[in-house]
Amino acid sequence: MPEREGISKFYIALLVTGLIVGATFLLGIGLLFSGGAVAQTRDDCLMCHSDEGLSAERDGEEVSQYVDATVLDKSPHGKLVCVACHTRFNPEEMPHRANIRPVNCLTCHKGAELKHGFHPQLAAAIASGEDPDVGCKDCHGRHDVVSPKEPDSPFNRKNISAGCGQCHSDVAEEFDLSAHGLAHSADVKGAPDCLICHDRKITVTTNPGNGVGLKLAQERLCLSCHMDNPDVRDRTSPSAGFIAAYEQSVHGSALTNGNANAPNCVDCHGSHQMAKGFDPSSKVSKMKIAETCSKCHGDIAGVFNGSVHGKAVTAGVEDAPTCTDCHGEHTILKHNDPRSPVAKQNLSAQVCSPCHSSVALSTKYGIANDRFKTFTDSYHGLAIRGGSVEVANCASCHGSHNIKPSSDSTSTISKANLVKTCGRCHPGANQRFTVGAVHVNEKSRTEEPLLYWIATLYILLIVVTIGGMLFHNVIDFVKKSRRKLMIRRGLIPHPHAGPGMYVRMTGEERFQHAALLISFTTLVVTGFMLRFPEVWWVRWIRDLGGGVFEARSLTHRIAGVVMLAASLYHVYYVSFTKRGRELILDMLPRMQDVRDALAMVKYNLGMRNDRPLFDRFSYIEKAEYWALIWGTMVMGATGLIMWFDNTFIGLLTKLGYDVARSIHYYEAWLATLAIIVWHFYFVIFNPDVYPLNVAFWKGTLTEEEMEEDHPLELRKIQNAGTKKDIDSSDKGPERLDKGPDPDRDRNGNGHGGKA
Repeated sequence: MPEREGISKFYIALLVTGLIVGATFLLGIGLLFSGGAVAQTRDDCLMCHSDEGLSAERDGEEVSQYVDATVLDKSPHGKLVCVACHTRFNPEEMPHRANIRPVNCLTCHKGAELKHGFHPQLAAAIASGEDPDVGCKDCHGRHDVVSPKEPDSPFNRKNISAGCGQCHSDVAEEFDLSAHGLAHSADVKGAPDCLICHDRKITVTTNPGNGVGLKLAQERLCLSCHMDNPDVRDRTSPSAGFIAAYEQSVHGSALTNGNANAPNCVDCHGSHQMAKGFDPSSKVSKMKIAETCSKCHGDIAGVFNGSVHGKAVTAGVEDAPTCTDCHGEHTILKHNDPRSPVAKQNLSAQVCSPCHSSVALSTKYGIANDRFKTFTDSYHGLAIRGGSVEVANCASCHGSHNIKPSSDSTSTISKANLVKTCGRCHPGANQRFTVGAVHVNEKSRTEEPLLYWIATLYILLIVVTIGGMLFHNVIDFVKKSRRKLMIRRGLIPHPHAGPGMYVRMTGEERFQHAALLISFTTLVVTGFMLRFPEVWWVRWIRDLGGGVFEARSLTHRIAGVVMLAASLYHVYYVSFTKRGRELILDMLPRMQDVRDALAMVKYNLGMRNDRPLFDRFSYIEKAEYWALIWGTMVMGATGLIMWFDNTFIGLLTKLGYDVARSIHYYEAWLATLAIIVWHFYFVIFNPDVYPLNVAFWKGTLTEEEMEEDHPLELRKIQNAGTKKDIDSSDKGPERLDKGPDPDRDRNGNGHGGKA
């Protein structure tokens, strides 16, 4: 037993000894690799490094090795021992070896290089094992590191500009004066700082070799605040829709489609120096926008700067238009896009009119404010309003970027250059094209007296003529309506007539009437479509599809040719046929027509008891016939002048063309109103024929209608006792299928009117 106990004690002693030796060995290994870090305290280090005169030679220079303990204590690293950062050397070795391993911040701050994307060289250097040209201590300091959470930290949000400005002083100065910098200084919620923007790959160094990707990244960055951040979106003056419109603009679309030269937000608004539009220093301020646009559109900007608008902008005139006033800002579209304000069909109304129709601007700068009105009343303006995309607009004559006053010899509207300018659209234009005002105001007695008096006299003629017709027809309607009511109530007997039918219009005459009816109606519709393109029924037609204006123009000319052809045929008819010659003889005005008209008015007013008796044609038909002859000649002549404008302006001058156009317009009104008030009344609304006199269709009148409207001719026919077939008749209305001739009232009651 004692021997066994001795053996046990021996093994126990051996085990304890082994453990002590192993622990000592491991401790030695740890101390070897830690360089004595565990044993080295801060006080141990400060025994030497608290000496302000302590220094060491580095690359031939004396570098201070002094450490201020008070500064170190205030840093986030104040609780760490020195050897926690300064490793891989023997602190007991005095002096320390020359090449002490540099401090590796990534030992604790793992992945920090990836979070500092605004310094891509940091991550690149670490990945390649090299020293970065910009390291942690260059920004954060050494022993004086301050947590960004501390108010006095250079990387606290409030101080970030100053912190970055330690190296980027020029950029920081621009940023501090920018709209972003001022908002940041005022602690506005959502205001950006350096890191909010540069934390993304938005610079050439962070996004190298990818121009489109770089610009798209910059755009996304701007939109992340101005579109996606409600704190910013709700506070900034441009609406979200206005900002988003950039992506659909010509610039945004080009960038999206891979054009690296297309401008994005930064190109126009700037980056660090971004300022609001009303700030004179802003790149998009009124006075600097042309300069900003010139970075891409240098040739156009040069032309614009020499124009009347560009010179005014250069002189500081705030009311003068610059690029964005005409083309838009975020909504810039191509000039051939129908939505663009500078598209051909939109330019005059949307771009030129707001300034050149402004009473305030015209008063302030002494420019005429009726130019847009006179343009829209011209053929060019009416055609644009009617949907034409080929007709001239303001820019066609005045130019676009090169607009200059007519007094400038280089202006497109200079007297010396007008022939060339007009010749762009009017081949063969000569000097007579320039005789007469371009912007015609027929309401001005002083500017164009001839046109003023033509318009004035025509308006007077229309009022008197149509007013007289209306008065005549109203009293006629009242008289006939009262007579019809008395017959219906049995107060007076209804006159009876025989069953006979009488030829009023032969087939040849009905054909002429049909050609006249169709062509005249078509001319009225298509003509007024041009003069009044915004009325509801014209818009309804225009909405049917594209090409309506071209179809309208062609249809109007075809109808004009048909009317002139029908008129020429009528000349042949009344000259070379027996019935035609009789028609023209019966249509000749006579004094009896004047007496009949006065008698009819007196009868309708109750000033006489019987109506006048009419022959084949009364004063009603004669007035209409000769008015038609006159109107056809006037409308045909003026229409041809406007149709072949190049030729006739060269012969009659621009003023002559305007005279023809004015006469054509007012004559159209006179003819249209006369047809409606005079002709339609007697063939439709006249109580004796309502709802319609069908002689234009059937060619015949009943004996009752003859008794009512043409009693004298009816008696001639009855006395002659002729009877011919309706289709072979070559003479005035003749009796067909003559029936009994009962005794009727012959005192004039029931006579008069028109068929």
